[in-house]
Amino acid sequence: MEPSGKSKCCSLRPLTFFLIIFLLVFFGWTGRPRTSSSTRAFGGLLHSMGVLSPRIPMPRTRPEGEGIEADRKPPGMQVVKLPRMLYPQPAVLTPSRKDVLVLTPWLAPIVWEGTFNIDILNEQFRLQNVTVGLTVFAIKKYVVFLKLFLETAEQHFMVGHRVNYYVFTDRPADMPRVALGEGRRLVLLQVPGATRWQDVSMRRMQMISDFCERRFLREVDFLMCVDVDMRFRDHVGVEILSPLFGTLHPGFYGATRQAFTYERRPQSQAYIPRDQGDFYYLGGFFGGSVSEVHWLTVACHQAMMADHANGIEAVWHDESHLNRYLLDHKPTKVLSPEYLWDEQLLGWPAVMRKLRFVAVPKNHQQIRN
Repeated sequence: MEPSGKSKCCSLRPLTFFLIIFLLVFFGWTGRPRTSSSTRAFGGLLHSMGVLSPRIPMPRTRPEGEGIEADRKPPGMQVVKLPRMLYPQPAVLTPSRKDVLVLTPWLAPIVWEGTFNIDILNEQFRLQNVTVGLTVFAIKKYVVFLKLFLETAEQHFMVGHRVNYYVFTDRPADMPRVALGEGRRLVLLQVPGATRWQDVSMRRMQMISDFCERRFLREVDFLMCVDVDMRFRDHVGVEILSPLFGTLHPGFYGATRQAFTYERRPQSQAYIPRDQGDFYYLGGFFGGSVSEVHWLTVACHQAMMADHANGIEAVWHDESHLNRYLLDHKPTKVLSPEYLWDEQLLGWPAVMRKLRFVAVPKNHQQIRN
């Protein structure tokens, strides 16, 4: 009986094989894969029969005309052909600058002339198609600085990239006419004035945070916040762009932390003890991605409101709160004093190879009152 049973089983195998081949052809397994429930059920049947081993996954069937290179493209990524660029090879054993610190202890670059190749950076940011927002406050008499500020920005700020100038002012009728290049536009944001210049300075944080929610988050990728009583003197470009950056104060870049004019009263939200602090950042040039700037300005405004409720005002107003914030939330990039300098007060030391953004000579008392 046993031999005859084996012969019957063997005689059924060719029939079973041809039946499977027929079903494969019928359900399209030799062509494009089907996704119907019957196909999936049949695939499971074949696996259970051992015809298709469950240890060997079925390869993804490519659409007609698609080659093997398609498997190497990440989904959703656009293939971009970079132009051929020629530039000096970076020398690992030769530092870009020996006279200054170029990297913070938390590995954020400090941007000095000689530490970057602007051609490489320009190409990278053009591929990202970024738009940069630049905010300034031209309140009361400070509107007189706006024309020179905008004219020099057109010459030196983010040249070749899209820029939105956001001008906060209480004097829209006094706005100057300045010719802007392609892809650059001026946006007037009318705001109320203030009695004291300190109030104008401190209200910046609130206004910037409000407009981040109202429009900046939708309109630009990066946001810079700078003083208006300045002029651009040399290149300021995409080398500064980073999620969060601050700028070294020109009066304290060589000082110890004990000499920094931080807020030293523990009652203030801006308080920094004498044994803490990395750098002293100025309030006239900071920025980053719009979301990071939004968080920064919200935090600083809330801290100032808490101080106001407790009857205290930080020694250097919003700048004191900015320094507290950047101590707790380390910037991803730090700008050297090249990016804000006062030549009238500080001259031009050799360590500053370029003066990029400089103070306009003025009578502070006359402008502020």
